[in-house]
Amino acid sequence: MKLKIKALSPKIGDSIPFPYYASAGAAAMDLHACLDQPVLLRAGQRAMIPTGIAIALPDAGYVALVFARSGLGIKKGICLSNGVGVIDSDYRGEICVGLFNSSEVDYTVQPGERIAQLAIMPVVQAQLEQVDELDDTDRGAGGFGSTGK
Repeated sequence: MKLKIKALSPKIGDSIPFPYYASAGAAAMDLHACLDQPVLLRAGQRAMIPTGIAIALPDAGYVALVFARSGLGIKKGICLSNGVGVIDSDYRGEICVGLFNSSEVDYTVQPGERIAQLAIMPVVQAQLEQVDELDDTDRGAGGFGSTGK
C-alpha cells in the first residue's frame, strides 16, 4: 500500500526527516519532534508534541497506530500519555504525540528527536449482532490472572 505523507512544516525533509523505517525488518516508522526549541517535560508532566506531518490512509481498511519508542520508555520513562494513538483513515490533521514523563527526572525533548513509532495495520470493522447469550468456553468470564501467573 502507498501512504501519502504531507509536510506541514518547512522543517520536514530539511532539518527534520520524514518518517522512515529504521531497518529492513521494522514494523513501524519513526516519528520525530517538529519543534522550534526544546520542550522540558518535567517529572510526572504530559505534553503534546507535534510531528509536522499529516497522512492519508487509502481507505477504512487501514489504521495508523502511534506507539511509544521502547528505548525512551525503558531507559527514560517517556511513554505515550494515551497508551496507543489511533489515527483513523479519515483524519487529515497533524499527527501529534502525547508524551508522559513517568520518571522522577525531568526530560528535554529535542527538535528532530525520535519520539514515537507509527505502524500501519489492517482494520476489520465488525458487523455487530446483539444477542442474549454468548457461546460458552473453558475460560468463561475468568478475568485478570484467571489463567495463572
